[in-house]
Amino acid sequence: MTIVVTGGGRGIGRAIALAFAEPGRLVAIAARTRAQLEETAKAIRAKGAEAVLLPMDVTDEGAVESGFAELRRVSDRIDVLVNNAGAGGGQPIHKTETASWRRILDTNVWGTFLVTRQAAPLMADGGRIVNVSSVLGRFGVPGYTAYCASKHAVIGFTRALALELASRGITVNAICPGWVDTDMAARGMQAGAKAMGISFDAFRDQALGAVPIKRIIQPEEVANLVKFLASPETSAITGQTYNICGGQVMS
Repeated sequence: MTIVVTGGGRGIGRAIALAFAEPGRLVAIAARTRAQLEETAKAIRAKGAEAVLLPMDVTDEGAVESGFAELRRVSDRIDVLVNNAGAGGGQPIHKTETASWRRILDTNVWGTFLVTRQAAPLMADGGRIVNVSSVLGRFGVPGYTAYCASKHAVIGFTRALALELASRGITVNAICPGWVDTDMAARGMQAGAKAMGISFDAFRDQALGAVPIKRIIQPEEVANLVKFLASPETSAITGQTYNICGGQVMS
């Protein structure tokens, strides 16, 4: 069984890669930072799985092609693809630099397309694709036009691709995490605290206070949902979007 996880070097992607790491499985992890990939690969191998490193920027078409060429040297099929690589950040629209807006869209949407285009011909019939969106793919937040637009786009991409691949028994679903205990979330909270002129702890308490379960989600919890959607028991679930946000969104 071959699993491909983008953004697999840290945070949610690392947790997903480790959740799939079992003896007899090959877990391919893609990211820009080789040192993070090597650290995660070591943890994958410690669990008895084979690890393949794919150092690549998902926004670079040539790099994605080269990465999948490397993967094909060790596996001619993919059973599970998790499009997790993402970029965040936000500014009021009149202060947003075009390069920043484009970086977020390129990573979250263009990168998902480039990776999936390479992976689709290798996907085994009955395979699974899980795309990582966000609760900001469900609603809007002031100052986050690029991120919200990109995560809404991931959901639309998921629905269309599910129909396209249904004849092969490949399911395509998306997940929408809320606040997850990662470096990206910490940076988001720091930016929010700065914009509001309050401390990081005050912002964090305020943000989590708006979550019905009153706590931050752990990356392993997100990984468990992805693993469920990739299981044989979910062959009738496709084109769907699942929230894992502690009740922030109930639709």
